Amino acid sequence: MAGSSVTAGREDVQPRGDISAGAEVPSDAVLVSRMSGGDRDAFSILVSRHLGGMLAVARRMLRDDAEAEDVAQEALLRLWRLGDGLALGSGGARPWLRRVVSNLCIDRIRARRNVDVTDEPPEQPAPAEQLRGIESGERAARVDAALKALPDRQRLALTLFHFEGLSQIEVAAEMGISDEAVESLLARARRALRVALASDWRELIAMDEDV
Repeated sequence: MAGSSVTAGREDVQPRGDISAGAEVPSDAVLVSRMSGGDRDAFSILVSRHLGGMLAVARRMLRDDAEAEDVAQEALLRLWRLGDGLALGSGGARPWLRRVVSNLCIDRIRARRNVDVTDEPPEQPAPAEQLRGIESGERAARVDAALKALPDRQRLALTLFHFEGLSQIEVAAEMGISDEAVESLLARARRALRVALASDWRELIAMDEDV
């Protein structure tokens, strides 16, 4: 996504030229402030800094590259429109962009169809670090394929909880379902991943026992 596609609606946009090669990279807060004043270079840096992560989340949730790109573009449009109206914390723009992308993906998944959540006894919660570890190295492609094969709501709950760092209560609020339903979704998703990634899962368990 080019910065010009987002900024075309502003007549007062002018590049300041004060972000030069070799200069110290400014924080997201500084870039957002410059962007709100019409600095295209600042917006381009924000896009370069965050677009990859946004697309990764959207692709994992939606299983569709075109939809993921649409979601990322909409999130960046919202960033551009808010400008200085966006209050950034120590994490910069990433938490806000992640939440916008997640919400947009949820809206699209809800629009596709309503999927009933059956009650199942929850399993013992697996630490988030385990799934982060399985995603590294050569396992990444297999994990992505297994995640894409999950039903929409299972994949969404797993992505928000394990990869986006939301608490179970936060996942329930994001998805508009109960805490118990989230537990059921996570349990079924983990069970499906253990089957699809049996060898990887055994290796991780063995690694944990050796520690």
